[in-house]
Amino acid sequence: MALTEKIRKITDRIHLAVTSSRGREVGLFLLFLAISYIFWLLLTLNNESQDDIDVPIAIVNVPDSVTFITDVPTVIKASVRDKGSILMRYRFNNSKVMKIDWAEYVGRTDDNRFLMGRQDLGARLRDYFGSSSQIVTVAPDSLKLIYTTSPGRKVAVHVNADVRPALGNIVNGPLTINTDSVTLYSVTDMPHSLTSVETMPIIRSKLTDTTSVLVKIKPIDGVRIIPDNVTVTIPVEPLIARSQMASVVVKNMPHGYGLLTFPSQIEVSYLIPMSAYNTEPYDIKAYVDFADALSAPTSKIPVTMSLMPELYRDVTISPDSVEYIVEQRHQ
Repeated sequence: MALTEKIRKITDRIHLAVTSSRGREVGLFLLFLAISYIFWLLLTLNNESQDDIDVPIAIVNVPDSVTFITDVPTVIKASVRDKGSILMRYRFNNSKVMKIDWAEYVGRTDDNRFLMGRQDLGARLRDYFGSSSQIVTVAPDSLKLIYTTSPGRKVAVHVNADVRPALGNIVNGPLTINTDSVTLYSVTDMPHSLTSVETMPIIRSKLTDTTSVLVKIKPIDGVRIIPDNVTVTIPVEPLIARSQMASVVVKNMPHGYGLLTFPSQIEVSYLIPMSAYNTEPYDIKAYVDFADALSAPTSKIPVTMSLMPELYRDVTISPDSVEYIVEQRHQ
């Protein structure tokens, strides 16, 4: 009931506002404004004007063995003069594609070129727009495309990247790409030393999560690369604190001697990627050197660590030195 009552009150207020003298004045003003706009629109659409139109193009009936080396434009930009109504129709209904037949314009030269000159393109555009339209400018004003029928060469892709995680995170593992190779096409023979390509530089910092980057392959003059971009995934994980105990082992112990340390174990703390947190801890060893006990100026000797796994970061030990007692054993 409360909602119905609110709706009714709002409706009553709107009705009072519309039927009041002020509301009628505003309504009448808006009506005349709409009528004026309609008359202006009709006059504008009937007058001649000039507009820039994007004409979608497609080269059809291209043999499967053909690969374009140069990029094929997807649109021709034409500046056209005609009645406003006709230009508006082209602007808001530009789905009509101007199809260009491969066979009509290939083979005009001895080299691997597809040529559609200015006159040919202008004639096709006049057919596209109709006789009432005047074409003022065209860009590009002709099509000059290089192609090849030679088979491509597959080469490896190398990632050029400088990526850095945010504090408390780690790039855990190699960067991966969605394809391990691309295909190179060229009119001339490519050097045998060309066995790989490189991505454009990827520079990312302060990464807090796994990130995928779409990156272009570094261009090579006179060569078409398919695909010309790849997706590179940067595996980023947060670091989690973990600790474990490590036994103290004496190095360089001479025969007939013993050395006791207090404590006999130390605590090793480090950061580890979240995905590796539940893995079996690495067998860490802590070392003291018997030679240090002979020359130590105090009752403590320093502790050194065994080699740590690469995944263990910011390693600390507690304590970093231990007390000791040297024992001489009977032979």
